[in-house]
Amino acid sequence: MEGLLDPALSHRFSVLFLRAGRLPYLGDIFFQRVSGLSSEVQLDTINEGGQNLHAYRVPGRIGYGNLILERGYTLLSPLRGEFLNTFSRFQFVPSQVIVTLMNGTGIPLGAWVFEKAYPVKWSIADLDAQDGKVVIDSMELAYTRYQAITL
Repeated sequence: MEGLLDPALSHRFSVLFLRAGRLPYLGDIFFQRVSGLSSEVQLDTINEGGQNLHAYRVPGRIGYGNLILERGYTLLSPLRGEFLNTFSRFQFVPSQVIVTLMNGTGIPLGAWVFEKAYPVKWSIADLDAQDGKVVIDSMELAYTRYQAITL
């Protein structure tokens, strides 16, 4: 029972892209950073006739931020090819993306499944001749919804 209530550490995770009819490429599961795992209830305002002191705020739709994935720049990646198709040919192939959080021994603790994810932004870190850092590839995806899974 020890360790079950300990908070999870954020540095052990994987990202899996599932495209219809194709097996995922294992080189595309490792990322340096994942951000944008957020959702919020958008509020609608209803004004009541004759009532000027307040308005009613009621739940509307659920809104999601974009999923942002960062990793070292690499040439040999089917995922990079998907982004090239999107931004050079305007071709979109939505996929299901699964982000899995793991404990220190590699056992999954939980996951987030992002439905119908597609690229919306792609950027490469600045190139600097005086800096010896790894070039970071940043990929941003929009999606229709996500579902948290507790394992």
